[in-house]
Amino acid sequence: MPHAPQHADIAAVSTAELDTALRGGPFHVALRAAIAARGLPLQRVQHHLSRRGVKVGVTSLSYWQQGARRPQRPESLRAVRALEEILQLPEESLIRLLAEADGQAAHQRPAARSYRALVEASGVLEHLLSELDSPRDGGLHTLAHHERVRIGERRELAECESHHIVRAHTDGVDRFVAVHHGDPGCLPERMRVHALENCRTGRVRRHQETGVLVAELLFGTRLRAGETHLFRYGVEDGTADVSHEYARGFPLAGGQYALQVRFAENAVPLHCHRFSQHSAAAPRGGRQRLALSAQHRSVHLVEQRVRTGIVGIGWAWE
Repeated sequence: MPHAPQHADIAAVSTAELDTALRGGPFHVALRAAIAARGLPLQRVQHHLSRRGVKVGVTSLSYWQQGARRPQRPESLRAVRALEEILQLPEESLIRLLAEADGQAAHQRPAARSYRALVEASGVLEHLLSELDSPRDGGLHTLAHHERVRIGERRELAECESHHIVRAHTDGVDRFVAVHHGDPGCLPERMRVHALENCRTGRVRRHQETGVLVAELLFGTRLRAGETHLFRYGVEDGTADVSHEYARGFPLAGGQYALQVRFAENAVPLHCHRFSQHSAAAPRGGRQRLALSAQHRSVHLVEQRVRTGIVGIGWAWE
């Protein structure tokens, strides 16, 4: 039996890693180690949860063990307690790690880059766009996109407002599909889309696990190729915890993009900076300190011509 010692060694390593993770955390590392130690695929873990009357998607379980999302709701905490039993862990071992994470300083920055990478890799956005029969560019070129973001008194992403100038490059275009990425921990079902000028709201699709919302903005007219249209809409959010950045993804190169972030009077950050990425999974670059207006409590950036990738503003709290 030449392979038995090898399997025994692997099991010993898995057990040792699990013991270490349960003692020191963090939660997602301990959960991943526990699942690996028991040799259960996520589909089987979900099946065991379902038999106990707890409904959790495989995507959620995957995000939990990768640290992209953290269980916070009552139903999710029920699932964590059930996981302790399913994975044969000491009672309260995973719950304790969650509680310790909750007790850490609120200013610690979440893993926003890995979160956005997971969103892109999972194909969630592509799936939602396909539900609305919308290609990535929707038959439109963006000439200018001016976006205003408001950070509320709880330091949360409260709302976003976008003003678009677009030109049709095919005949018959009558809508634009807006995309909003909420911060980790957001509640997409509580977000609201407001058509503000020269459009009306059509179908809206939400993905709970990733915090992605897509919405149709209907023009009420069909554009011919070469015609332009101006419209304005907003997304009311305010459903997540402390926000640390706002970024906009560009699947295609386009025109001018301006982003302004305004902070509540009692929620002004220490400093702000610009950043960019070639893709959600790529390292960040283009970091540049941005001046914060003391009078208006706001900061902004202007990209004269956007490239494919991501550009945004980040900030640090005291």
